[in-house]
Amino acid sequence: MKYNLINSNLFIKNRENFKNKMVSNSLAVFNSNDIYPIGADSTMPFQQDRNIFYLSGVDQEESILVLFPDCPNPKHRELLFLTETNEHIAIWEGEKLTKEKAFETSGIKTVYWLQDFDKIMKEIMSQADTIYINTNEHYRANVATETREARFNKKIKAQFPAHKVEKSNPILQRLRSVKDPIELDLIQQACNITEKGFRRVLKFTKPGVWEYNLEAEFMHEFLNNRSKGFAYTPIVGSGNNANVLHYIENNQQCKAGDLILIDAGAEYANYASDMTRTIPVSGKFNNRQKDVYNAVNRVKNEATKMLVPGTLWEQYHVEVGKIMTSELLGLGLLDKADVQNENKDWPAYKKYFMHGTSHHMGLDTHDYGILTEPMLANMVFTVEPGIYIPDEGFGIRLEDDVVIQKTGEPFNLMRDIPIEIEEIEDIMNS
Repeated sequence: MKYNLINSNLFIKNRENFKNKMVSNSLAVFNSNDIYPIGADSTMPFQQDRNIFYLSGVDQEESILVLFPDCPNPKHRELLFLTETNEHIAIWEGEKLTKEKAFETSGIKTVYWLQDFDKIMKEIMSQADTIYINTNEHYRANVATETREARFNKKIKAQFPAHKVEKSNPILQRLRSVKDPIELDLIQQACNITEKGFRRVLKFTKPGVWEYNLEAEFMHEFLNNRSKGFAYTPIVGSGNNANVLHYIENNQQCKAGDLILIDAGAEYANYASDMTRTIPVSGKFNNRQKDVYNAVNRVKNEATKMLVPGTLWEQYHVEVGKIMTSELLGLGLLDKADVQNENKDWPAYKKYFMHGTSHHMGLDTHDYGILTEPMLANMVFTVEPGIYIPDEGFGIRLEDDVVIQKTGEPFNLMRDIPIEIEEIEDIMNS
């Protein structure tokens, strides 16, 4: 891995928090993700399952974590199963985790090779009444491929039909949504790398560059700072491309006078950052672009202030909608009749701002978090309002990542990334 070794205290604390939520005499199992094939002997780059990483720090395929806090054998209360490394693997693929390195990474003392899993599992399942299975129940999840975890869940339920089955997901949704200080530091590092990439792009941008040129400038800076790349597929949309919310082709030339909407963030140690900025191709905003830009920025700043403990996600978005409506009236994009006659299920402002304002962020760009429960301190949210005007050939979105504090306004992890018009223009013309 490119990133520096993470303090294992993070994973030790995460496991303790999880185990404290388990019912008595139960065990939980977490599997690594598969390596997915492309064709011939090609595969996609490995991405670790976020839950096994959250609980162990192990960033390696074919790994299994078992937690059994009430196990009568103290050695088997935390178990890690890994592919056995050898000289052949080390030469052809690079060395895998040794038992010693696995302990340094995770803090787990009992490490077995994967070939022992079935034997050990049979033994400890005879001592347990309940098994927790790991399922992906994120509200945006769209799983078309059967995962390694799903195959395991089917197999274990068939092998041990008399055991009670519980889900790990409700526990993890709550635990992962509130960040440990070590996690906040890792997300801050991801944001800092994103800042470096954005400053590089500001100095590079000029009429005639291509959207993919800007994407490449980000990637150059990300890789040079121990990131493996983008936390998600980047959007570099110039002109009217900015009005396609998930535009990812990034294959058009940037023309003088146009704006470029850039939604790009670095990952670091599997933790995401999520930034959006909108910049002028020619280094200067015109007056109309400035007016819309400042309106979006005001909405972002006011929305950010609402992210405090106790806030409910749904009501928060209603309040942001009211602020956006006021700004759209000021810009002449809506009139009073539009608002008076609006459909309450699809308010008038949605014509120009049709997506949500915030989402949880962490190990996943759209991270775990239960949206029906009040916000808590140390949750990380994006704040990303936008105004999209296809008739005028541009769209503007601005986005920061913030940490909810116990008291006061959130802490902005992107406070050093240029956002004000004057700073952006000064850097682009320096």
